[in-house]
Amino acid sequence: MKRLIYILSILCLVSCSNNTNYDAQGSFEATEIIVSSEATGKILNFDITEGDIIKADSTVGVIDSLQLHLQRKQLSAQLSALLSSRPDKEKQVASLREQITTQKREFQRIENMLREGAATQKQYDDVKAQITILENQLSATLSTLDNNTASINDNAVALEAQIAALDDRIAKCLINSSVNGTVLSKYAEAGELATIGKPLMKVADLENIYLRAYFTSDQLSKVNLGNDVTVTADFGGNERYNYVGKVTWISSESEFTPKNIQTKDSRANLVYAVKIAVKNDGRIKIGLAGEVKL
Repeated sequence: MKRLIYILSILCLVSCSNNTNYDAQGSFEATEIIVSSEATGKILNFDITEGDIIKADSTVGVIDSLQLHLQRKQLSAQLSALLSSRPDKEKQVASLREQITTQKREFQRIENMLREGAATQKQYDDVKAQITILENQLSATLSTLDNNTASINDNAVALEAQIAALDDRIAKCLINSSVNGTVLSKYAEAGELATIGKPLMKVADLENIYLRAYFTSDQLSKVNLGNDVTVTADFGGNERYNYVGKVTWISSESEFTPKNIQTKDSRANLVYAVKIAVKNDGRIKIGLAGEVKL
């Protein structure tokens, strides 16, 4: 008799466990981002506290960049001096051009006189040769000036690149969040030394949260990307709230059922993770238990 009662009790427990009001269980998660230092130096200010809501690209702290600014000032001065040393080609060859113009007028005059027999062939040849010499000098001078200008321009480009690199390093001395979110953890304080890669704070978007729920293989046919489902947040006791959720991701690989998850089919050993996006009204916290009804 006792054995019969025991068997009936087990059957009742199994039957009751299968009569759940949900299709899947899970916990709420958010996209968390670790904001790390992109510069090395003393943290001058870092005025945030855990729980603060910050905007993407907003500056929440500053790392000392004095030495970088001084380097930039030095390079800017070098660039200005270099650019001012570029030769003024037209001014430097103006004299040669004037001489060539004068000699060409003289050549025209000698040529007319030669026709009338008032000048010699030697005078004609001498003026023509002088024009050739001057034109060669002009060409050589222009080539030299062009080479000097090109060299100065190349050096100027190199200095501009160094200044741009410094500007980038200076910009990285500002501590910014790449996303809108809430500060979950703060790992550094003003006055401490920051190094490249050192974690400074953890930020999560708590407005757009999602439930990671687990479905058995026979339930997957009812779950499709974009589906609207009912998500229930369990705050303990009788405090439960329903939200509209949207399926945004379905795992392509099965995994063993997590120990803290109960499936609708208690015999299921393998489940598939599914992410369901939920618009948070401020009550849902990371790690809170949730249920899904298809």
